[in-house]
Amino acid sequence: MFKLVTHNRHKYEEMRKIVPGLKMVDMEYPEIQANTLEEVVDFSLEYLSKVIGENFIIDDSGLFIEALNSFPGVYSAYVFDTLGNEGILKLMEEKERREAYFKTVVGIRFEGINYKLVGICHGKIAEEPKGENGFGYDPIFIPEGSEKTFAEMSTEEKNRVSHRGKAIIKLAGFMERFGVH
Repeated sequence: MFKLVTHNRHKYEEMRKIVPGLKMVDMEYPEIQANTLEEVVDFSLEYLSKVIGENFIIDDSGLFIEALNSFPGVYSAYVFDTLGNEGILKLMEEKERREAYFKTVVGIRFEGINYKLVGICHGKIAEEPKGENGFGYDPIFIPEGSEKTFAEMSTEEKNRVSHRGKAIIKLAGFMERFGVH
């Protein structure tokens, strides 16, 4: 059994649609400022292994907007808390290129070994927020091949195409390979 260490109940609800046995551990832990999501996850895995022990997962995600030189990237949570979707849309005014991608790095601590799984979803930034579902940047991100934002999709639809959904599908495969339920 894996425990997901997060404060984000929305993230937990999305993940357990794919991995139903997942349990949530809501706790504070330090998150370093780093250049990559992988560095953040590596630090968190080491820190939490001393606190929680074995068989837990964490994830770190970021929105990378090409016209803004990959901003907000690893600072996505902070930027969302300070600027929100309206702030990002303001930064995107007058930008013709709206390509962006979401990236999730899932960190796994299993039997004393750290693993990382990555999911990426390419798309673009919408002109305006749309939809009521999801959380964070979901109302302004349109995944490739869709006309809808993540916030206009059901959780099941979003999980099929999203960065986190792709990473969690890999996690489900990891758990199956190692016989963890």
